[in-house]
Amino acid sequence: MHEDTPLPRRILLVTGLSGAGKSSILRILEDLGHEVIDNPPLGMLDEIVARAERPVAVGVDSRTRGFDASAVLEALARLRVNPALNAELIYATAEESVLLRRYTATRRRHPQAVHGTVKEGIEAEIRLTSPLREAADVVIDTSDLPPPELRQLVEARFGEWTAGGLDGLTVALMSFAFPAGLPREADMVFDARFLTNPYYDPALSSMTGLDQDVADYVARDPDYQEFLDRIAGLLELVLPRFVQEGKKYATIAIGCSGGRHRSVTLVEALALRLAQRVGHTHPHDAWPVVIMHRELARQGRSSWRWANRPRGLSETTEQKDPQ
Repeated sequence: MHEDTPLPRRILLVTGLSGAGKSSILRILEDLGHEVIDNPPLGMLDEIVARAERPVAVGVDSRTRGFDASAVLEALARLRVNPALNAELIYATAEESVLLRRYTATRRRHPQAVHGTVKEGIEAEIRLTSPLREAADVVIDTSDLPPPELRQLVEARFGEWTAGGLDGLTVALMSFAFPAGLPREADMVFDARFLTNPYYDPALSSMTGLDQDVADYVARDPDYQEFLDRIAGLLELVLPRFVQEGKKYATIAIGCSGGRHRSVTLVEALALRLAQRVGHTHPHDAWPVVIMHRELARQGRSSWRWANRPRGLSETTEQKDPQ
């Protein structure tokens, strides 16, 4: 793009399941400078976008007048025809048990359970919005995501730096446990279960890959260094192509059996490698890299942090609590 050509204005449609955090996501986007409109009639969407002068975030869910998943997708398709706009669909979700617990705690009525139970309302809304989940550019699962980490996740993906600069790409590195399921948001997945497992060493079992003793143990595996080098080399090939395709955010996931030792060690090492962009033709133009350790987060241990913070994001912004 010519440097005198204005960047496309971002238009975000935020949808998903009731109780999954859509309102929280909209508040965070508003803090990031988006003009936020929640639940306008779908027929007004084109007019809202045409009149806005800033990035726009529009909340759309089953409470919206005239809501229909196909109508939302048609509206999104109309926006995407305009080259001056960068329209994306965000879908907020959470596990059914989590949604039930949240509704029980707040005693709110589910919008799809006017004459039935909350569980029936959740199931109806899942069916109603399933086409939107399938078509979403971003699926955010808040089941195990504390509010501060939700804010950090949204800031990483939709902050001002993602509109350009630093190749316009933010890289998220995530460790996880295979038995707990593949991360839905992962663009690429690597399996570290072939490496020697520190779990079977009684002195290391209770530790994590964030502890130096565990990291040293994993690194002593004879195939560790080559595995790390090959992942890094593949990403140096693939990530620039992601940029060419217009991707602004890439999630790279590394899994092991428990998601606490080998995968954590590799994510930490890979984050350092990517932040420095070893061997890149522009070594001083490092990727913005964010680290997430999923299983540690599920155990209540905050794991989200920048390995390489984007220019323009201060430490104060990074630690801001949405509450």
